[in-house]
Amino acid sequence: MDSINRNQPEQNRQDLAGQDAVLRLKEMAEDADSCFFVTQGGLGPNRGVRPMSVREADDSGHLWFLSASDSHKNAEIEANPAVKLYFQKNAHAGFLEIEGHAEVLTDRTKIHDLWNFMLKTWFTEGEEDPRITAIRVTPRSGYYWDNKHGDAVAGAKVVVGAVIGKTLDDSIEGTLSF
Repeated sequence: MDSINRNQPEQNRQDLAGQDAVLRLKEMAEDADSCFFVTQGGLGPNRGVRPMSVREADDSGHLWFLSASDSHKNAEIEANPAVKLYFQKNAHAGFLEIEGHAEVLTDRTKIHDLWNFMLKTWFTEGEEDPRITAIRVTPRSGYYWDNKHGDAVAGAKVVVGAVIGKTLDDSIEGTLSF
């Protein structure tokens, strides 16, 4: 491998598929709580990129969001359902990139399940606001970067590695296949 990873004495790559990929996605999405949600063919000045709060990461690997029916995002999804999501759990670990297929749904039961009072900031008529839609993202593939043993161990390994002049990185990365 032609990267810094060749200096890594530990196994730092693990590709995940199926339920293992779903578990990694769910854990990282819940820890991050929000992401950059990127649609194709952006209609507004944000060029299809916007921060979104993840309302749910379910056991099937679907990611759920709430959105307004009259938003650029919903129009962009209707035109092209391919999306990318970018998550960051914290400043030094927990990065995740997902490619998926988005669907705009008007299922009032699901909207009720995803509802939180604080969302009234955007949906001023509350949970019954007729503009509320749910977006379900079905992941297709992805890539993650994280640490194996938490931030404290990762930080200690970096400090020791710097002192002794050896790569002691606690990172783990790999593809996600769903």
